[in-house]
Amino acid sequence: MIYRELGNTGLKVSEIGMGCEGFAENNYEMTKELFDEAERLGINYFDLYTSNPQVRAAVGRALRGRREQFLIQSHICSVWKNGQYLRTRNLKEVKEGFEEMMELLGTDYLDVGMIHYCDAMSDWNTIVENGILDYAVGLKAEGRIRHIGLSSHNPLVALAAVETGKPEVLMFSVNPCYDLQPASEDVEDLWADEAYEAQLTNMDPDRQRLYETCQRMGVGITVMKAFGGGDLLDASLSPAGVALTANQCIHYALSRPAVATVLAGAHSAAQFRQSAAYEEAGEQERDYAAAFASFPKINCEGHCMYCSHCEPCPVKIDIASVTKFLNLTIAQSSVPETVREHYKVLEHHAGECIRCGACETRCPFGVSVRENMKKAAAVFGY
Repeated sequence: MIYRELGNTGLKVSEIGMGCEGFAENNYEMTKELFDEAERLGINYFDLYTSNPQVRAAVGRALRGRREQFLIQSHICSVWKNGQYLRTRNLKEVKEGFEEMMELLGTDYLDVGMIHYCDAMSDWNTIVENGILDYAVGLKAEGRIRHIGLSSHNPLVALAAVETGKPEVLMFSVNPCYDLQPASEDVEDLWADEAYEAQLTNMDPDRQRLYETCQRMGVGITVMKAFGGGDLLDASLSPAGVALTANQCIHYALSRPAVATVLAGAHSAAQFRQSAAYEEAGEQERDYAAAFASFPKINCEGHCMYCSHCEPCPVKIDIASVTKFLNLTIAQSSVPETVREHYKVLEHHAGECIRCGACETRCPFGVSVRENMKKAAAVFGY
């Protein structure tokens, strides 16, 4: 298992994480089965968005004797009321729900306390004005949560939150179809059939800006809905018009700036192993570029997808990384220090480009690689 830095938190997380979708199955016995499998696979990060007290108690039982082997991302503002899940912004309910959660989990701290499901700017304002953000800050000061997170499907809301400097972790929906959609306060728009009726071109700029801002600010992204709720794996349901594989979806998400882990939901240990098998998959199995280039409804012409089809470079430039760092500087008055340092440690730099053009003949998306190398050399100075 490969581990990645979760932004600036100092946490090292398995790049395949565990979602909680299957925890309630088999009378909640699936929880322990999935945790046992996660431990065997070296998976150390999981998300717990559900407020179902039986699920939370099952997770608590599964963690006994091995709490320190797992990093918990669990959600504040997700509560259980009248026998069902509720997202609340009532501070009293939030506090009561948090205390119940901690008791059921049998832990005195969360690694990431995730402010739950904020897709509207008015909702973010409520989180700030109702004292919920201050409550999360207070929990961090007390050591009851180590880091503050926020979950969202809306890039504009997520960006506004990230730019306050408060969230250290962002849980966001990342996949090649959702990334084409403009910001919306209605999550249903992400998979509505009518949203994909017209030809779609390239990544939505607000989403790209969000990922790049998170990278610059050291906010780690944990990915939900990498498979689009399973739709992307089924040609008859896929918004792209063709099916992708789990490996392709995972690799796409892990290639985005700031992404640290993909949270894979599973309904059995075998299904969980299928996602974790990404770690043993070869380059061809992970490669999403050919599939993207053939999407009947999507055109990524001229847009770098960080797929690395342009390589190998004869002078060994890591073209995808250079392009990613270049994009991180766009619209900045100066090169961010973190980006500058990451560029510096590359073995070869854009200024070494011999402009042979071999990269451009291999790019499935018609990217002007040589022009990007020229721009990067000018921006970074070498």
